[in-house]
Amino acid sequence: MNLTILMIGKTADSYLQTGIEIFTKRIQHYLSIRLNIIPDLKDRKNLSASQVKEKEAILLMKELTYASTIVLLDENGSLYSSVEFSNFFQKQMNSGTKELFFVIGGAYGVDESIKKKAHFTISLSKMTFTHQMIRLLLTEQIYRSMTILKNEQYHNE
Repeated sequence: MNLTILMIGKTADSYLQTGIEIFTKRIQHYLSIRLNIIPDLKDRKNLSASQVKEKEAILLMKELTYASTIVLLDENGSLYSSVEFSNFFQKQMNSGTKELFFVIGGAYGVDESIKKKAHFTISLSKMTFTHQMIRLLLTEQIYRSMTILKNEQYHNE
């Protein structure tokens, strides 16, 4: 199975970027992973939040055209424990999912059109995090899931 993490804007903070790189490299031992960064909108300051989400949705949709399974990260999504998240991965692999796309929206979230296109919507916490911080949390949880599935030492329960 191939993984793509589709996100709006580059990760600005070096400590987050370093962590994302560490976990992405670790994930590559288990799965093919690609980080697909859609550049921030140039005229963002002159747009309302809904206009930003609409324009970002157009850019996201271009990337999601051929995605077999889309997982949207959203604060109103389903909450999983780490073990439940690893079970989610196992089900995707067992069902023959070829390409799993995780979508992380911009600072305002995503447009309703993206929410409708998603096959799954998950939340990593009831707390609110920056969209840049979620990237690190997601990559760590994907790595954790792989170690759980392989029964390797990393996750303690």
